[in-house]
Amino acid sequence: MPDTAIQVEHLSKMYRLGVINNGALYQDIQSWIALRRGKEDPHSKIGGNKYSGDKDHFWALKDVSFDVKQGDRLGIIGKNGAGKSTLLKILSRITTPTEGTVKIKGKVTSLLEVGTGFHAELTGRENIYLNGAILGMKKRRIDEKLDSIIEFSGIEQHIDTPVKRYSSGMYVRLAFAVAAHLDSDILIADEVLAVGDAEFQKRALGKMQDLSTGEGRTVLFVSHNMGTIKNLCNFGIVIERGEIYSIGDIDVCISNYNDMFMPPVPAGIESERYYEPDDTKPFQINKIEILNEDGKQCSVYEAQKELIIRLHFISRKQLPNVYCYFHIKKKNGENFIRCYSTEDGHDIFNNMPSGKYIIELTIMKGLLSCGEYAISLGFGCGHLPGGYGEQYWNALRFNVVDSLSLIGNTRNAIVSAVLEWKIIDYMK
Repeated sequence: MPDTAIQVEHLSKMYRLGVINNGALYQDIQSWIALRRGKEDPHSKIGGNKYSGDKDHFWALKDVSFDVKQGDRLGIIGKNGAGKSTLLKILSRITTPTEGTVKIKGKVTSLLEVGTGFHAELTGRENIYLNGAILGMKKRRIDEKLDSIIEFSGIEQHIDTPVKRYSSGMYVRLAFAVAAHLDSDILIADEVLAVGDAEFQKRALGKMQDLSTGEGRTVLFVSHNMGTIKNLCNFGIVIERGEIYSIGDIDVCISNYNDMFMPPVPAGIESERYYEPDDTKPFQINKIEILNEDGKQCSVYEAQKELIIRLHFISRKQLPNVYCYFHIKKKNGENFIRCYSTEDGHDIFNNMPSGKYIIELTIMKGLLSCGEYAISLGFGCGHLPGGYGEQYWNALRFNVVDSLSLIGNTRNAIVSAVLEWKIIDYMK
């Protein structure tokens, strides 16, 4: 496998649910031998799809194949339960596949759960040597890297304290520092970095990028944060229900993943959305519409003009402490705007009298950059018995273009703001 760090071929993983065997030992042995040889289970249903599952079996991965080149930074994307962690456990040799093969070139270091590979009774310093020894490193080699590991972890004061007394954040700091500095060829990191603070996450992501580009190490990274995936990874895999949904360039994978939740904006763009009345709901949206600054619906909206979100809704019952939360997401899944009705101090939904209302939200010009967006909103109240919630996810999708400024649609920025240039002083 020249220049190939990981090669996965027809990988599948099946778990049994709530049963120990088929009812007879020889049937279990026959099924196991058949699966190990890549043949059909002789006790499976005739004509059935073996991946369809039943009450006793669940396929976490289904015929997954891909290659990872040395030095690649692979982002593994998918919803909870899609099969990401199962894949990483197989690649880390924590569990074995039911079918298929995995070929790995080099030593692997894994960060799958907080504290994985640490001995609780040993100190941080002792665990560094333990992890190095597991990777086959000599004590002299670990000595050379010890100061760098401790410095990067930022827990110098506690390095000689047993790790059972560490917080989850300290665990992650030390675990990542060890994994990043010891001699391994492949680094596998699950969502564990989400436990650390923002500053450490930034340092950790930068270190992984350096390991890949500077030292040629291969990085496999799982995260639900699409911004982090985009900044770190150059290659991606989207897993959905145990199967590969998309593979290739990371930007394409992120776009395909987001399309699973937010379909592409159709040619006949939605400028309004109606909802059927439901007398059982104390609060309900009747209509959501998007207007330009002239109060008209459009096929696309200009970045250099104000945009108005108008909510038509009905209050059927006065409720205390009700609030509205509002989101605008970009197509890459990032929250572009996220706000609550209580933030301006007016708290307009609190104990709102029964009746029909129209409320406007104004998005200032230059705030939205070019691209596709989705509006979501909902009502909540944590003080009612059993709580109260009403959600309208991806209620409207719309496009923004910038045809009125000099740079226009080529502007590569988060916002499309055009700043005012003004001379306030001049000396000759």
